[in-house]
Amino acid sequence: MKAIAKAAAAPGADLIEVPEPQIKPGHVKVRVQYGSVCGTDLHIYDWDAWAASRIKPPRIIGHEFAGVVEQVGERVSLLKPGDFIATESHIICGKCRQCSLGQGHVCPNTRILGVDVDGGFAKWAVIPEANARKTSADIPPEIACMQDPLGNAVHTALAGPVEGQDILITGLGPIGLFAAAVCKLLGAKSVLGTEISPLRIEIAKKMGVDLVVNPAEQDAKEVLAGRCPDGVDGVLEMSGHPAMLKLALECVRPGGRVSLLGVYHDETVPVRLNDAIFKGLDIQCIVGRRLWETWTQMSALLATGRLDVTPVITHRLHYTEFNRAMELMKRGEAGKVVFSMD
Repeated sequence: MKAIAKAAAAPGADLIEVPEPQIKPGHVKVRVQYGSVCGTDLHIYDWDAWAASRIKPPRIIGHEFAGVVEQVGERVSLLKPGDFIATESHIICGKCRQCSLGQGHVCPNTRILGVDVDGGFAKWAVIPEANARKTSADIPPEIACMQDPLGNAVHTALAGPVEGQDILITGLGPIGLFAAAVCKLLGAKSVLGTEISPLRIEIAKKMGVDLVVNPAEQDAKEVLAGRCPDGVDGVLEMSGHPAMLKLALECVRPGGRVSLLGVYHDETVPVRLNDAIFKGLDIQCIVGRRLWETWTQMSALLATGRLDVTPVITHRLHYTEFNRAMELMKRGEAGKVVFSMD
């Protein structure tokens, strides 16, 4: 079968011929229908320092995908052939202290699909049963395949109160846009955002974000203070930009919450912690999705039929156009790119 893979320790990726994966105990074989491209895939494509230290080529990439179970291995009890599934990319050990406490999202033994083991940008994928999350057939496959990053948005949004709250989202990339849709559905009083990309600003408006501030052109603190003079109730920091972290701490009201999902390239980000302490803020560090609580919450939200994240999908491509997808993302000309794997 053909697969998109990091075939060598160098920039780029290749469409290569690989053996069809074989079923094994505790795993299911999935006929992949759709996949979506993540920023992690772009890191691997660019072969940056993180990718070079982590990836061992050849490696089939892609960790956001959905499809139909074709075969189940021994000891598989919850899935059967014909089930429609979406993937959770984090393969956890189930044995460590974190896993035993229901904190599998921070399992120290985590392996990631498409990073540490072969992923799903191929016709077939064999993955652990636990990572194949049964999904309603009412969910369009192009949406189902994005549940891994959508789960990040759900985890971040639900880390604190939303209903009746003024919520600021700093950074309206795909996950920030997902979070905006979640907050709107959950009854936020207003959803505000900061973003510099004209494309993402336009998508945010389509999704009903009440106010988008471009900090490259406006004084974001002043504009937000005019909208919420007492401060916003909560900030979902998704940009990974030090200036937006500073803005988050300044614009949130005393007693509010700041939920941090963005990852900072410079790990020594200066912040005025005393200001945060004296404001009595709840500062939360968010990683991944709570396994498996977030999946249950996300399924319930999708089941309402009112969580519309389709505007985030800006490109629908055949998987053989992977080079075009990566270039679009590198130039900031795409929201979410979805591959058809037929």
